[in-house]
Amino acid sequence: MQQLKDNFERKFEYLRLSITDECNFKCNYCLPDGYQRSHNNEFLSHQEINHLVTAFAELGTKKVRITGGEPSLRKDFSDIIHSVSSVEGIQKVATTTNGYSLQKNSQAWFDAGLDAINVSVDSLDAKTFHLITGKNIFKKVMDGVSACVAAGYKQVKINSVLMKGLNDRDIDTYIKWIKNEPIQLRFIELMQTGDNEAFFDKHHLSGSWIKERLLASGWTQKVPLSHDGPAQIFTHPDYQGEIGLIMPYSKDFCKSCNRLRVSSAGKLHLCLFGEQGIDLRDLLVDSSQKEALKARITAALNDKKETHFLQSGNTGITPHLASIGG
Repeated sequence: MQQLKDNFERKFEYLRLSITDECNFKCNYCLPDGYQRSHNNEFLSHQEINHLVTAFAELGTKKVRITGGEPSLRKDFSDIIHSVSSVEGIQKVATTTNGYSLQKNSQAWFDAGLDAINVSVDSLDAKTFHLITGKNIFKKVMDGVSACVAAGYKQVKINSVLMKGLNDRDIDTYIKWIKNEPIQLRFIELMQTGDNEAFFDKHHLSGSWIKERLLASGWTQKVPLSHDGPAQIFTHPDYQGEIGLIMPYSKDFCKSCNRLRVSSAGKLHLCLFGEQGIDLRDLLVDSSQKEALKARITAALNDKKETHFLQSGNTGITPHLASIGG
């Protein structure tokens, strides 16, 4: 089997696949004015997705995360999960969701082949949750999280974008919550994109202080697997849950990069930040194009940069995180 590698000897076993850029939330750090369709592109079809994932699997991809926007807005979401999970070589299928339809669908998605699920919960206070997301449905989302635990997912993760003056006061509440819950809680540093400079300057907060606090309190850092994401994971013998920190501004964040992204319009993005993307869609029409598709993906890696240069103030051209799946 071929193995995707770049010029810095990084292996790519993880694909983040966006199936829509639509979202029904108005998160103040991503889409404060709500989703505004800015293109006429049709989203990848079920067949195109199958051709794409098959090619990536033959190039060594082991994990696929299905993202959006909000992926559950696709009416064929369960069918897409089943199709991706059925591709030979794919060992893990995950998704990231805002939790809007989680309570109703978590079991069906699990039955379709979904292994792991990340739910965005940016506050454990209902009023702050409403302030951040524009949706007054905190209890509904949390009931959905409980439904995921009951359904038997291998891993249930909670994503919380860390924001100074908004949810940083929730840290103790979050940590207390996972003492008896088998959930991985992940704090994600706020990232600057093309349209949130003022918000970023006001609310960005480094996760390093949480790491220092965890290590001083008896938490230990786990060694990551080859197809894990970029989170630094911490465990404690007295807690059922885990804590993850995603700190893109930290030193050597890109050194262990193992993921590639494909947008809902079929463009390959080598990094969350910084480039227009390489169009793959013309090679997703028929399965006979698979070798040409694999060759284009492999060749594209020659242009992958060593780092995202975020620490130098470069935000690239990404307008907002929903546009290519976060």
